[in-house]
Amino acid sequence: MIITLTPGAATLAQLHDIWAHEQAVVLDPAFHDGIKAAHALVATAAAGEEAVYGVNTGFGKLASVKIAAKDVATLQRNLILSHCCGVGDALDVATTRLMMVLKLLSLGRGASGVAMTTVEILQDMLAKGVTPVIPAQGSVGASGDLAPLAHMAATMIGEGEAMYEGTRMSSGAALSKAGITPIVLGPKEGLALINGTQFSTACALVGLWGAWRNAATSVLTCALSTDAIMGSTAPLQDAIHTLRGHAGQIAVARAQRALMEGSEIRESHRDGDTRVQDPYCIRCQPQVTGAAMDLMHFAARTLEIEANAVTDNPLVLVDDGLIVSGGNFHAEPVGFAADQIAVAISEIGAIAQRRIALMVDPTLSFDLPPFLTPDPGLNSGLMIAEVTTAALMSENKHLANPCTTDSTPTSANQEDHVSMAAHAARRLLRMNKNLNVILGVEAMCGAQGVEFRAPLQTSAALKSAMETLRAAVPTLAEDRYMAPCIEAASVLVADGTLAGSVDLPAFVKGDAT
Repeated sequence: MIITLTPGAATLAQLHDIWAHEQAVVLDPAFHDGIKAAHALVATAAAGEEAVYGVNTGFGKLASVKIAAKDVATLQRNLILSHCCGVGDALDVATTRLMMVLKLLSLGRGASGVAMTTVEILQDMLAKGVTPVIPAQGSVGASGDLAPLAHMAATMIGEGEAMYEGTRMSSGAALSKAGITPIVLGPKEGLALINGTQFSTACALVGLWGAWRNAATSVLTCALSTDAIMGSTAPLQDAIHTLRGHAGQIAVARAQRALMEGSEIRESHRDGDTRVQDPYCIRCQPQVTGAAMDLMHFAARTLEIEANAVTDNPLVLVDDGLIVSGGNFHAEPVGFAADQIAVAISEIGAIAQRRIALMVDPTLSFDLPPFLTPDPGLNSGLMIAEVTTAALMSENKHLANPCTTDSTPTSANQEDHVSMAAHAARRLLRMNKNLNVILGVEAMCGAQGVEFRAPLQTSAALKSAMETLRAAVPTLAEDRYMAPCIEAASVLVADGTLAGSVDLPAFVKGDAT
């Protein structure tokens, strides 16, 4: 199915579906006239004598160099080829396609000055499965994601490499096999393609969606952990959280309370429990993970605005008849959003790891056997699984340090403050993978602990989650080769299967973004 997108009004839900299912897109035809009007204004400027940045001048520090009319096409081609300086592993296909969709949305606003043929080749590449190979490293997130977007543009002109039908090949070969003719870039078109925040924004969006799956799963795993240690649900009372007023905190408490409703384990110690308070990792889950969710909602709004933004330079203001240089390519909003998501990921993992430590520690776990094994001593149980989560928690803490504060001058000091949004966004993938494991291990520990409470049963909702887990990870009766179990549990977290096994409210799942 081909999705018709409205520039300036695309939603995160639409973009998620496009990313998840690798759908093709076209721009609403109502925006074609605006694209053509901006292109005509650029063509007029290119034919004139006045120097217009990006149309008939050099770039960056070389903006003062006037380019002859006969060399304008060569100027744009040279721009693309010279900026193909990316290094490192290639961006995955789904995120690359999302980046291309975001570039289409930006061009569709009619302020970039590109020809319709440039829009059409991007649409054709998405429809026919030609995906540029984009090295993931090389952008500092200002003056646009220059290197990554240059590799995208290179495929459009038949240079560089692309993926087609699962095979990596030259872009020329990929376009030929797909029946697509490479374009020749006109005035400003190369600059319009490589100026912009679409690489950083695409990576940040994928990081956001992964973080939401993790956050939702953490509500479930905390409920399991709470029942495993026979923890109290009193701190989940709605009145406590509404008195504070934070939406995330209220939503998490309600969701966890609903998940534990009907648990025999909980009812068995509701009266006469001598423990006054559970540790913070149990008692303060709504306050911590709820705050992380609030932060992610804010980041989501920033990224939705950016996904619909025009972020190249100069901009073509058709109504005013002007081509004006600005700074919309600076990805500071994206960098800030990615840094916020990183903090949220780190904190969700930090409190979850403490729950794991609580459950495996016989001095703290409220009558659970040491390391959750029925025969401790002969067996080590989940001892080192907890150590692994500690390692990943610590790694995420380091990765959560802000990237946007690490500006550095580039391009002979012409571009003297940059956002570092690209690697701020890229590191979210690694952080989410770490958190997948932490939450997977928490699910393993929580389920093991709940099983030790038999014949008392947990709630119907948590039973359903445990059945989903146990289909991939059997109960740990005696020591076995653990790595595949941890991997299987982390996959259930990563793909949303575990969270999807229970009914969670829209806010907790991130649907409200």
